[in-house]
Amino acid sequence: MSAPLSDGGATRVGLLSVLASASTLVCCTIPAILVLLGAGSVLAGLVSWFPGIVWLSENKPLVFGFATVMMLVAGVAQRAAARLPCPADPALAAACAANRRRGRVLFLGSLVLLLVGATFAFLLPALS
Repeated sequence: MSAPLSDGGATRVGLLSVLASASTLVCCTIPAILVLLGAGSVLAGLVSWFPGIVWLSENKPLVFGFATVMMLVAGVAQRAAARLPCPADPALAAACAANRRRGRVLFLGSLVLLLVGATFAFLLPALS
């Protein structure tokens, strides 16, 4: 079993941050894009199939707060994992390096998702 901040732990935290950031897309970005494209009826159908979208949209600060906290936790885990030594065995060292790269990609991807969601939720409405 790996330690909480080992390379595997950092990857798991990265996956959680991706899920949290993706919720910001569901709450704000997808509905805004559908309305922008004139697909309001599609949005109405989505809301009838997944009524939780309304709750996410009504609680944007909570959704973005949770996603931001997850990003901070993931960032701390990434930094801690980067400082850990990889094993001396070449096969295990290669797996360690690959796992660290995967964790960084997940972290950067979730950061992009969070920024896109924040743009649609807070920045664009403030500009109009």
